[in-house]
Amino acid sequence: MPAATHDDCFSQVPAQARALLLQIQAEIERRVPGAERCVAHGLPAFRQRRVFVYFAAFKHHVGVYPPLTDDAELMAATRAYRGPKGNLSFPLAEALPLALIGQVAVALSKQYA
Repeated sequence: MPAATHDDCFSQVPAQARALLLQIQAEIERRVPGAERCVAHGLPAFRQRRVFVYFAAFKHHVGVYPPLTDDAELMAATRAYRGPKGNLSFPLAEALPLALIGQVAVALSKQYA
């Protein structure tokens, strides 16, 4: 059965990754008041009028999607984390840049408003 809630998604990943996802969830809720938790494409996500950010844990990284395209300064600040398609990838072995992820969530909420 597919995950229906963030908690369902989080229960499927190891404890270390789950802690990071919970931190991302809290940061997005803090930075984007009124954002609503949802699951989209099988990933934990947030929406306002529509889904604006997805995030998930994988074997070696945490990913944040979709690519940011409307904020050149923030795109430059996230360059080290951007993959070939522009999605952000944060290695599990490194400290999670929560403030930066929060900024990305705010920018994505505006981009997809």
